[in-house]
Amino acid sequence: MSIDLSKELRQQAIASIERYLRQNTDEEIGNMAAGALLNFFLEELGPVVYNKAVADVQERLQMRVSELDIEIHEDEFAYWRRLDRRRLAK
Repeated sequence: MSIDLSKELRQQAIASIERYLRQNTDEEIGNMAAGALLNFFLEELGPVVYNKAVADVQERLQMRVSELDIEIHEDEFAYWRRLDRRRLAK
């Protein structure tokens, strides 16, 4: 699965790469080189980040699903117990 960025996000990412290299390595990188570096990151590292995010979401969803029985559980055959409680409360 390829990770595609919108034109605006791609431009922002390229500008960020250029700024990072300029500030942290004292090297200038051109727009095309930064774009190529972004392509490399997206193709090589993007799936790692994506898969980790998917695993995190799956874990979170599984926790929520496992709590459903507690959160929305209804007692079975509770009519008579409720009726008895109402009678005792009178």
